[in-house]
Amino acid sequence: MALRMKEKYDGPVAQKVKQEFGVKNPMALPRLEKIVLSVGLGKQLDGTKIKPEVKSQVVDDLATITGQRPVMKKAKKSVSNFKLREGYEIGAMVTLRGSRMWEFFDRLVSLAIPRIKDFRGLPGKSFDGRGNYSFGLTEQGVFPEVDMTRAKFTHGMNVTFVFRNSTDEKSRLMLEEFGVPFVKAGDRRY
Repeated sequence: MALRMKEKYDGPVAQKVKQEFGVKNPMALPRLEKIVLSVGLGKQLDGTKIKPEVKSQVVDDLATITGQRPVMKKAKKSVSNFKLREGYEIGAMVTLRGSRMWEFFDRLVSLAIPRIKDFRGLPGKSFDGRGNYSFGLTEQGVFPEVDMTRAKFTHGMNVTFVFRNSTDEKSRLMLEEFGVPFVKAGDRRY
């Protein structure tokens, strides 16, 4: 299986980062280490448990999108205002690395992001100060492999790109070189 984005990283993207930031050592180049997808299900809690049909749909959707079975996450603390107890399942997440990560990244940039309704670009302020970038999707239907006719409800998800050896500026340059569309400077939404 050809990994277009990995080949693009090894070629023109790495060269551009070397030229822009004067990185001489190839081991000091920023690298996309992993992509984390997470879905919060706090609103779907029914007493102490998530409804089984909701849980199965979210798990199936994430497995279909990523090709990897998600892990159910549990609450670490009890919060009485949210009627939440420690140990309740409150979400699902998948961590992608290696070839699955590059394949998902390619599908996200070339297929899913262009299908977002009223899309004007991803927010440019969502870097965390260490080069990692996060954004949210409002529905799972932007991925063509998800069959929305069988979906009982729509759910969003958070996508996080985790970089190693990077800063916000280096990560932004890399993502722009990969073709990730950011909001234009004149747009006041973000």
